[in-house]
Amino acid sequence: MSESIVELMDQLPQKNLTTMMLKGLDFVVPGEWENTVGFNNMITKVTGEDDPELLQSIRDRAIVLYSDKDQGYQRAMWIYQTVDTADKALATAALANKMGDKIPLVGGLMKKVTPNSDKAQAIDLCIKLVAEITCFCQINGLPGDSIGDFMGSVGNYTGEELMRIATLISVDGLIPLGPDFLQKVQTTIKNISAGELSDNPAFSRISKFIPGGGADGKLAFINNSFDSMKDWMDGFVTARGLTTEQIMDHLEKFIDVADNKLDYVAAFIDLSTNYYEHTGTQTIAKSLIDRAYGEI
Repeated sequence: MSESIVELMDQLPQKNLTTMMLKGLDFVVPGEWENTVGFNNMITKVTGEDDPELLQSIRDRAIVLYSDKDQGYQRAMWIYQTVDTADKALATAALANKMGDKIPLVGGLMKKVTPNSDKAQAIDLCIKLVAEITCFCQINGLPGDSIGDFMGSVGNYTGEELMRIATLISVDGLIPLGPDFLQKVQTTIKNISAGELSDNPAFSRISKFIPGGGADGKLAFINNSFDSMKDWMDGFVTARGLTTEQIMDHLEKFIDVADNKLDYVAAFIDLSTNYYEHTGTQTIAKSLIDRAYGEI
């Protein structure tokens, strides 16, 4: 990647639709996430240090670590970015599918060439979940199939990591698929073929980082990942009493959504936000700073 983690952190926006959406979801994990932008600001937040020489030393060491291709930081950053880019393709396809309902003359054709939006959304949620596990492994130097290590850590997620999972559950689960989204996702992922999975834009782009031999093996890993996280996500929703209506009420305070049809809202969010990349950049910066500070 051509940009360093310092440049990526310095380029994060202070305010855009992504940050407004995340602020709208603060009620899910109150006070966990703040939009720290700028690499030096993150150093101060993580370490509490403000000595210019020490800040520069940490910054320089973090750049070296990030640039080392034997480490997993750049791969994790690429995955976070790619998942969000693929979201745009998902949203475009979902909207095309919905347009088929509104234009009788072309509706049949549209539905033949575009995926069912619920199925596409279910696959997308699973791909994002697998991306989270994969990035966790890359950042921590673990084998890519270390689901057990991830499950041992996800309960201790804080800050931008917890915000990312909360957003995944809220805007990629509850809004487009409803209160029984976990059951819908499980049914979908257990009944799709390896060929259908290969047609998914997000899967095709990050598949080389997903463990498993061929599409069948990777599909099995995706199923195992979702099965491992399903109860945790269910407990997360139950403990917080989350509902689709509650999430929409909070989001509408920050984002003006003209059409209250939830499938359109989900597509709009996919098209206009990049919360995986935004919070992922912060996660990687924090991890690098922790490591660099410990090594200096």
